[in-house]
Amino acid sequence: MIGAPRKGSDEIAQVEEHLDELTRLADTAGATVIGRTYQRIESPSPNFYLGQGKVDELKDVLAGAGATLVLFDEGLSPVQGVNLEKHLGLRVMDRTEVILDIFATRARSHEARLQVELAQLEYLLPRLTRMWTHLSRIRGGIGLRGPGETQLETDRRAIRRKIGILKKRLDDVADHRANQRRGRRDLPSAALVGYTNAGKSSLLKALSGDDVFVEDRLFATLDTLTREVDVGEGYRFRVTDTVGFIRKLPHHLVASFRATLEEAKEADLLLHVIDAAHPQWEEQVQVVEAVMEEMGLEQKRVVYVLNKADLLTDASAFLAQVRERYPHAVLTSTVSAAGAAALRYALRSSAQALRPVAQIRVPVGDGKLLAGLHRDAEVLEQVQTDGVVVVTARIEARLLGKLRRDGVEVVLGVDA
Repeated sequence: MIGAPRKGSDEIAQVEEHLDELTRLADTAGATVIGRTYQRIESPSPNFYLGQGKVDELKDVLAGAGATLVLFDEGLSPVQGVNLEKHLGLRVMDRTEVILDIFATRARSHEARLQVELAQLEYLLPRLTRMWTHLSRIRGGIGLRGPGETQLETDRRAIRRKIGILKKRLDDVADHRANQRRGRRDLPSAALVGYTNAGKSSLLKALSGDDVFVEDRLFATLDTLTREVDVGEGYRFRVTDTVGFIRKLPHHLVASFRATLEEAKEADLLLHVIDAAHPQWEEQVQVVEAVMEEMGLEQKRVVYVLNKADLLTDASAFLAQVRERYPHAVLTSTVSAAGAAALRYALRSSAQALRPVAQIRVPVGDGKLLAGLHRDAEVLEQVQTDGVVVVTARIEARLLGKLRRDGVEVVLGVDA
């Protein structure tokens, strides 16, 4: 296992943490790590990423250790991958390929499998030449192609065609999800986002009480899961778990999971789950925020959820420190039943702000407005008196604003 941090960029502890994470990725993928090293570089070399001397040294070390696979903690270009495999005489996988391998074994739903296949093909397309080096000695005459090149072009066309088909299918999935959202009962919604293994699925299980798949491994689940959660005082939230993020996540992987991450785009609230006990939690927050910005989510309302509080030595002091930067952060733990109480309260407060209970006075003859309230709000009670229909409903703040601008009489602060 090999890292290649830039000179002057990362501290030794941070480099070791990155390699620790790659070790966990390797373990999740089913590999056993027998050794690790790194070389600080000014910039990646076009041939090997590392320096020639380091590659020569690695060849002897790998042969002596009996290694069968080399993992790089960086993304390798097709040329770098080919050259390293030739020089080292071993299979070489970069970080992206390891993550894709995990995704392939973890995808359970039809949607997740489509997304993983798309990501794999987009990764494979520029690297097809590596698969055909054994035919490189076969040449055609002038104006003709050798069989290796012909097959390579055939494979490229087939992969491009398959990529187009998968993108169309995922567009259909996105449309289907949009239709599902429109057909759901009108509830405020939240999406759990965060670094992989921060405990998003465990939190969803704690909030909902349902049997949610949980495992202490990176990318334990890739499938979107939505549950209705009772947050108290008659309020409910629709909470969705999404795929975890990780540092050095290639752009095409994020793009492949666009359909799944649409749930985060459509949510009223993002719950950014953080592993508070992790020594590099602040770096992980930056990674997640960078991906969220790439997805256009930086303007969303965010509640920072500091999970795994049971592993902190002084949780209260930690929360006080974090709230200097994130004033509304909450501490959670999934070890006890009460561990998610602070998050439940935060969701209830958000529900009250997003869907306040109001009385709307509607003239009896205004059937269009009445129908709109039944469609767009959660009607709790409807009473007709003196030619006016008084509708008590939980209703979105933005819709309340529109009603007021239209001159409709609205009274807030009504008991549900």
